[in-house]
Amino acid sequence: MKLTSIFIAASILAFTGSCQQKNTQETIKEETNLMIKSEQVAEHQGQAVYRYVLDNGTMQVELSNFGGLITKIITPDKDGNKENVTLTFDTTEEYLTKSNPFFGATAGRVANRIAAGKFTLDGNTYQLATNDGANHLHGGNEGFNKKVWKGEPYSNDSVVGVKMEYLSPDGEEGYPGNLQTTLWMELTDSNTLRIRFESETDQQTILNLTNHTYFNLSGVKADVQDHVFKFWADAYTPVDKGLIPTGEIKDVTGTPFDFRTPKVLGEQIAANEGGFDHNLVMKTEQSDEMKHFAQVKHPESGRVMDMYSDNVGVQFYTGNFLSDFEGADGKTYQKHWGFCLESQVWPDAINHENFPSPILNPGEKYEHLIEYRFSVEQ
Repeated sequence: MKLTSIFIAASILAFTGSCQQKNTQETIKEETNLMIKSEQVAEHQGQAVYRYVLDNGTMQVELSNFGGLITKIITPDKDGNKENVTLTFDTTEEYLTKSNPFFGATAGRVANRIAAGKFTLDGNTYQLATNDGANHLHGGNEGFNKKVWKGEPYSNDSVVGVKMEYLSPDGEEGYPGNLQTTLWMELTDSNTLRIRFESETDQQTILNLTNHTYFNLSGVKADVQDHVFKFWADAYTPVDKGLIPTGEIKDVTGTPFDFRTPKVLGEQIAANEGGFDHNLVMKTEQSDEMKHFAQVKHPESGRVMDMYSDNVGVQFYTGNFLSDFEGADGKTYQKHWGFCLESQVWPDAINHENFPSPILNPGEKYEHLIEYRFSVEQ
């Protein structure tokens, strides 16, 4: 994630194109047939809700302009069997009527937690909703995940996608400033799901946008403890009992957070007494460097997912609070049935001077790019 003058053009495509998959992995299929389908499936508060299907001939990604949602990601395994690899509902319409733990959601204005829902900015103290115990979580009672975005499908020779826009008015959920956000979600012909955010404000505010998809590379057949994880992170931010960072930046060496060599998730969950809901440190300062954050493999299916981002951290969450949740295809999601990799500014950063800043000023542009690259290994 980076903040730049609104007069400076972003060179996003230049550095994303330079990040290539390792030779040990094969792209799932070389030939693609890019298509996009759009259909209205519901209305919410007088606004049309659409379901979009992005298809490159090998993968399918389903989206909605309600909440900037990713509702499904369908990918083949090593034998060519295509299955959904996200926790979800059967229909987009169910997101309008059923509560869920941010499945596939765009989280904002500020993703993750703010201690006591309180922060001070430019001499003013703001009190936000405390919707996660004593703390503020993922933008409040009606964050970006519950808004209808203005959607516009697009395509070219190498991608199909949807451009979505949302204007968050001054004071919404207690945040200052009118915030204009544009979100691009696209599928490339090389099996990459790319998510890009841009935002501008007319008043100093705080911002931390991310996507909150729960992945399960088995095809959602069981929990994810058999998945193998690697993170390019040398440090993490410890938390208190309310999952608020203490302010410490701790080396991962000798801890369950050391995934610098591939680790089976179940073994690390056992070592960490129940799971992960922590920020892993990818950078200590904001920059436009596109960094390899994580690689996840599911040995049985052969599916591989590599995550890249230009942000400073990633919230690694292992579905610790899932329990008897009725999801899609008649499946009941239990604890650790999904994992989230949420590219982000560090949690509660506004209340820690030693953390990278989440402040966005008028005349600046917030830019944030995430890529999930899918492949298979035999």
